[in-house]
Amino acid sequence: MPGEPKAWTYLSLLEACDNFPYDIVPEEIYYQLYLPNDDQPHGYILPETVQKMPWTSHFQINHSQPRSVTLIDSSRGKDTPGAVNAAFQELINLCIEKNLFHIIDGKHSEPFKIVSAKYPARIERFASALFGITSQGAYITAYTKAADGTMKLWIGRRAAHLYTSPGMLDATVAGGIQADSNPLDTVIHEADEEASLPEDLVRERVRSVGVLTYLCVTGASFPGEKGLVIPDIIYLHDLELPGDIIPQPHDDEVEVFYSMTVEEVQKALLNGEFKPDSAAVLIDFFIRHGIIRADNEKDFIEINTRLHRRLPFRSPRY
Repeated sequence: MPGEPKAWTYLSLLEACDNFPYDIVPEEIYYQLYLPNDDQPHGYILPETVQKMPWTSHFQINHSQPRSVTLIDSSRGKDTPGAVNAAFQELINLCIEKNLFHIIDGKHSEPFKIVSAKYPARIERFASALFGITSQGAYITAYTKAADGTMKLWIGRRAAHLYTSPGMLDATVAGGIQADSNPLDTVIHEADEEASLPEDLVRERVRSVGVLTYLCVTGASFPGEKGLVIPDIIYLHDLELPGDIIPQPHDDEVEVFYSMTVEEVQKALLNGEFKPDSAAVLIDFFIRHGIIRADNEKDFIEINTRLHRRLPFRSPRY
């Protein structure tokens, strides 16, 4: 019926993240991004983006199939990483100056590593999606357990001013991994910044528990350009907290934290109340903790498959 809320399932929540079609040939639709001295692509770029981008002389555009954008090494091999970084920075500066792309939001953002590169290349976080470059973040799901084994999860509500998913429910702690950082340092920093959790406590108790991979195409709910291809890597961490430790918002990105039962989190998930990637993180958490199982979830195999998609570009190493 018109006006009725969408009925979500765990699988459809994952399909909202991992929504790049499995049955297309990307090279027939997108331009592929190439970096110097590397025959493997590093991203898929929309034709509309290629047309709008104020390309400089450091980029070579091939409009014949298979279409490509190739960054030229202006250092002629003397400093390839520096040449790559400078070329991207010059281009992003022009985009901001001309206010060409909504996703950049008219401002600079922190540098992110181009994780598929063979050398230390970087690009500003907001701009990376325009080039289809792999994104990576690190998450903590914090929880408590009562003496009888009852589990409660600490769930944040995103601030209303945030660019993506404002006001929606979120994981306890999450952050993008900056160019000179790693997953563990990222969650330790974000735990303090977002949830006022002290470094010593987090470092002692946090556990690395896996990684999620999926391939996202920005859609109607995304405030920026539609159709951008974003390969995503999420490093997962669990954090069992003592009962007397209560996360508190520290910066302006989290409005409030809730202590929610498993049943309350499941209900909120299936009501579509969570930020899409955080929904994927919590589904994985429930699988690992035996809450979502083969005997109570008909899509169990497909869900596990969609949480760990093989990405089309080289994976990072730490």
